[in-house]
Formats: sequence, C-alpha cells, structure tokens
Amino acid sequence: MFYSGEKPSNDFAYTLDLRQEIQQLKAEKNAVILAHFYQTSDIQDVADFIGDSLALSQQAAKTNASIIVFAGVHFMAETAKILCPEKKVLIPDLEAGCSLSDDCPPEAFKEFRLSHPDHIAITYINCSAEVKAYSDIICTSSNAVHIVNSLPKDQKIIFAPDKNLGRYVMKMSGREMLLWDGACMVHELFSQKKIEDLMLAHPDAELIAHPECEEPILQMANFIGSTSALLSYTKKNSTNKYIVATESGILYQMILASPHKVFIPAPPIGNCACNDCPYMKKNTLEKLYLCLKNESPAIDVQENIRIPAEQAIRRMLKLSADL
Repeated sequence: MFYSGEKPSNDFAYTLDLRQEIQQLKAEKNAVILAHFYQTSDIQDVADFIGDSLALSQQAAKTNASIIVFAGVHFMAETAKILCPEKKVLIPDLEAGCSLSDDCPPEAFKEFRLSHPDHIAITYINCSAEVKAYSDIICTSSNAVHIVNSLPKDQKIIFAPDKNLGRYVMKMSGREMLLWDGACMVHELFSQKKIEDLMLAHPDAELIAHPECEEPILQMANFIGSTSALLSYTKKNSTNKYIVATESGILYQMILASPHKVFIPAPPIGNCACNDCPYMKKNTLEKLYLCLKNESPAIDVQENIRIPAEQAIRRMLKLSADL
C-alpha cells in the first residue's frame, strides 16, 4: 500500500496546485527540499534530494540554498542546522519527532556518560542535538560497524540509543559494548510469525531488514542494511520479490527503481499500520507548502550545543571517509 499524503485540512488547498506553488516558492526563496525515504510519495516527488538523514544534510551543505526545508523528523532538521548553521532550516511539522530519540533524554544520557568515564560514547545519528553534543562519535546504520572497528580493541564503548542496532554491531564486530536501552517503535513491532507466514506463502521472496529490527527478524533476513543499502540491494540483486522489514515509505523508491519487481511490506504485530512511522507521516504536502511560504517552523540549535555536536559528527566523517 502506498500513501499520497493526508487530505488537506483547508479549502484553499483544493484550489491550489501545491506542487506548482512549492516549485515557485523554492525558486523565489532560493530553497532546497530534502525528503527522507520514509516520507509520503507526494513529498518525495517534490523534493530536490531524497535519502537517509545524514546524506541529506551533507547534500544540503553542498548547495548554495539559503533555506533548507527538511521533510523528515526533528532530529534530522537539527542535524542539517548543525552542519549548515548559516542557512535557515525549516520543518513542516514541529511535532514530527522520533520514538528512538525520545527514548534517550539528554540529561539522563549525560548522567549515564558521567557514570562511565572510561567509555567512549558512539551515538546513532537518530538522537537529539543535545545527545550528539554529549557524544564522542556519531554513527549511522551504514557505518556503525566500521566506526566501532576503527577504535582500539581495549577501548570501552557506550553505544546509544538503539539497542537493536547495538546488538547487531556487537555481532558483526565481535566487540562488547554497553548499550543504552532504546528502540525505534516501527522496527520493534514487526511480527516474526506473520513474516514467517509470508515467507512460506512467497518462497521466491527475499527478506531484507534494517538493523534496527529485533534479533529474530534479523536472523531470518537474507540481507541487512541501512535504508539506502536496502534500496541499492533491490536494484542490483537478481531476485524479483522482496519482503521489506523497515518503514513502508521506502517501497515507493524501490518500485520507481525496479517497477518489474514485487515489494511486500513486512507486517507488524496486531492490525495497526505500525510499519508506518506516525511521526514521519505528520508531514504533508500542504504543511510543506505553508512551511516554505511562511518560513516557519524554523529549527535553531544553540552554539554551545551545535559546536560539540558538529565535532562528534565530523569525527564520524573522518573515520568513515574511506567507505
């Protein structure tokens, strides 16, 4: 199933060609629109760049745009502001948060760090600017194993905030780490039983999964990778059918890239649409239009937080430069 965005709430939206208006505003304001893979298809269609959160922020930093509109969640827009402090960074809905980021309150993480002074903190990018500032090195799902392996074998490590990604990194690196107890609500709610039933019903399909999924799902997977890695795998691999265990928004790009292939969203526990991130789906095309038109809501990060957060990100980029 695919989603084209929520129905506009105001009557004027019906009389506007929102796509055309957005394109006109982009030109007038020298703006660039970034859309995460998990956004609805209509938002992806108007975006200048589509991808994972860090790659999008890096791409924005390379442009001469004065305004960045980040159609994603709050921590992603913060990352763009951290890397592009001179640019105005907007987000269509300030309430587009993140369950994983919420699982790691900054003050609690700070206290946890202080209680383990002999540990280096490697923190997944899916966290707040404050948590980034309290970290030594940031990582992504695609470079986390490499970052861990780049450190001395006797170095003690805190890995936060995603315990499932942390367990996967421990397995792949052979390193013991102290894990923060956080998780992404979308990736925790996939049903092992329902996926097993799907695999029996579709024996010609491969299960591909994000490393934020729980261990039983990862054990069944034919391929594990970041969102962009999953997309790349489906493009290059010869298999023509996939069960996809990550947020369903990525299926739109998979189908665009490989229209002859079949993509089945992995089912969640119960009858909810829990493989859709409710925070990502707070953004709509109408909100994006109003955000760009009014240049609000804007994201700001105080310099005493932005500078150490940027340093942690830059350490990651230096360590992963050869990837």
